Amino acid sequence: MTSPPLQPSAADPQTQTQPLATAPAVRVDVAVFGGGVAGMWLMDALVRAGYDAVLVEKHALGEGQTVCAQGIIHSGLKYTLKGGMTGSAQAIREMPALWRRCLAGEDRPDLRGTRIRSESCLLWRTQSLSSKLGMVGARAGLKVRPVRLTGDDVPEVLRACPGGVFRLDEQVIAPESLLEVLLERHRGRIIQADVDRFEVTDDHVAAFELHGRRVEPTHLVLTAGAGNAELRRLIGMPNETMQRRPLHMVMMRSPSLPMLQGHCVDGAKTRATITSDRDAAGRVVWQVGGQVSEDGVAMERDELLAFARHEVAAVLPGLDLSGVEWASYRVDRAERQMPGNKRPEDHAVLQERNVLTCWPTKLALAPVLAADIIGKLPPPAREGSGTGILSVNTAEPLAAMPRPAVAPPPWETADAWTRDP
Repeated sequence: MTSPPLQPSAADPQTQTQPLATAPAVRVDVAVFGGGVAGMWLMDALVRAGYDAVLVEKHALGEGQTVCAQGIIHSGLKYTLKGGMTGSAQAIREMPALWRRCLAGEDRPDLRGTRIRSESCLLWRTQSLSSKLGMVGARAGLKVRPVRLTGDDVPEVLRACPGGVFRLDEQVIAPESLLEVLLERHRGRIIQADVDRFEVTDDHVAAFELHGRRVEPTHLVLTAGAGNAELRRLIGMPNETMQRRPLHMVMMRSPSLPMLQGHCVDGAKTRATITSDRDAAGRVVWQVGGQVSEDGVAMERDELLAFARHEVAAVLPGLDLSGVEWASYRVDRAERQMPGNKRPEDHAVLQERNVLTCWPTKLALAPVLAADIIGKLPPPAREGSGTGILSVNTAEPLAAMPRPAVAPPPWETADAWTRDP
C-alpha cells in the first residue's frame, strides 16, 4: 500500500513549513525519538551499521513502558497455552538465545554489565484440570521448553503448590540496567529535549529544532511508545495507527519475601507473573502482572490490591503475607493499531516517506525491530558516513546539550503503600 504524503497539520500551528533555525544545520542520517529499549537498541544497531545517528528523549530514558516492564526475555510459551504454535510464539521464540549471547558478550550489542535478576523463570500451575491441559500445550513447538523440577530443586516458596513446578530458560533482566549500559556507550549521541517544532516540506520531515539548532535528518524514527501519538500530531501525520492496551500492575515489598521469578498458569491464561528485585532500602520487591494486571484495569487501587492479595495467596499457598506492603501503578502498552484492539503478534514498523513509526510490542523483540528498521533504510550515503562515528558537524553542536538520566523503577517512585489491603 502506498504511504500517504506527510502534510502539515492545519490545526496545529507548531508544525512548521518555514525554516526553524538559521544555518549551519546539523545533518544526521537518522534521528531516533524515544529512549526506551526500542530506541536505545536501535541506536546501537545504527552505529554498528555505520550511520551518523542521534537519539532524542523528552524525559528520562525508559520512562513509561521500559522501566515498568518485568524484564522477562520471553520465549513464547505464554502464547502456546491453548496447545498450538501461534504467530506471537513464532515471532519471539528465537529471542532468548539471541539475548543470552548479547548478555554474555558473545554477540552484538555487547550487553555485559546488564544486571541479570535470574538466568531462568519458574512455571507452576494451580490444581485445575485446565491448568494441566495448559501445561501440556505449553510444550508445543518452542526452542525453550519447561523442565520439571523435583525434590530440593523446587524453591521453598513453591513446595506447597499442588501442581508441578518447572524451570523455563527465560532470563530476567533489570531493564534500567540495560539502558545504563547503552547510555554509557552512546552518551554523546543521546540528547534530552522537548522537540515541538518540525519542518515538513515536499512530503517529508526536513528538519526539527534541538536546543536552538536546526537538525536535518535523512530519516526520522519514532520509537517513543505512547509518545509516538504526540510526535505524529506535531508532524501532521494521522494518528489512527496506534492503540493503547492498559495494565494495572501490583507491587509488593517486604524484607521477608523470597526472590521469585516466574509464571503461574491456569489453563490458557497466565494467572499471575511475578518478578522480583531489591529496592534502594534492600527490601525484596515483587511486581505482579499476568491476568491480575489485566483484570485490574477496571479496578480502583484499593479494590485491585485486595484482589491481588487473594490471588497471590491462591497461587502461592502457604506464603506468609503478614507485614507485606502493597502498591500499584498503571502503564499503557502502546502498539500498532489492530482490529478490535487485539494484541499484535509481532513488532511493527510503519514507513511514511522518511518517517518510520515503530512499536516493539514486547521488550524481547527489540532486536528484530532494529533489524527491520535498518533493512528499510538506504546505506549511509553522505561523505564521511559509513563509520558510525559522529562527524565533526554533528559532534560539536551536540557536545554542550543536556543528557537524560535513566528513569528509576516504579517501586522507587510509588508514594502510596498499603500494609493490609
